[in-house]
Amino acid sequence: MQQFLIIAAAHFLALISPGPDFFLVARTSMASGWKMATGACLGIALANGVFIVAAFGGVSVFRPDSTAFVAIQLVGCLYLLYMGWLFIRHAGTSPIVRIPGGVERYSAWGGSWWRGVGMGFLSGVLNPKNALFYVSLASLVSSTHTSEQWKIIYSVWMFSVVLLWDVSVAAVIGNKAVLNRFSRALPWLERISGVVLILIAVMVVASAVTRLAAGE
Repeated sequence: MQQFLIIAAAHFLALISPGPDFFLVARTSMASGWKMATGACLGIALANGVFIVAAFGGVSVFRPDSTAFVAIQLVGCLYLLYMGWLFIRHAGTSPIVRIPGGVERYSAWGGSWWRGVGMGFLSGVLNPKNALFYVSLASLVSSTHTSEQWKIIYSVWMFSVVLLWDVSVAAVIGNKAVLNRFSRALPWLERISGVVLILIAVMVVASAVTRLAAGE
């Protein structure tokens, strides 16, 4: 139980720190409403589930020192750069209004709920932060010879917490009162989010290059 509390606390602290997934949920909720953003939330949770199963299952490609793992990180960084560019390019182009009949007006990022699932999954599975974090947790669990039953409990817990947290973020940010209050600040928030995503990508690339250079 003590190990569970430690892992749950570490997972939640990492979850609430703003990252690519958070910015995607926030942006989608502000642009298209929180119900549409739940698609992105589900996609992100599914992507986390892939990492959880792979890391706890001991898939060799997720060894931090493997070439494949570095490749995954670099591909993820390219995606972050692309997302950052989109945030900056489309800043201020998403009117936060709803047309009669309850149908929302979508921005250039709009589309179906399932498209949101796809975007969320891509954001989560190409997020270098997710890969590093779950590999680290899996290493901790493996070092203590945790039973398979507990690994399943950890996996279900983390998947559920990711989904519930992202849906909560979407619901709060997509609230009409919150949207009205932040409507004028939205373009700047989008630009800042884009810059942050680009900086995260640059930092991860620099870290990967440093590790590769040290290993030679």
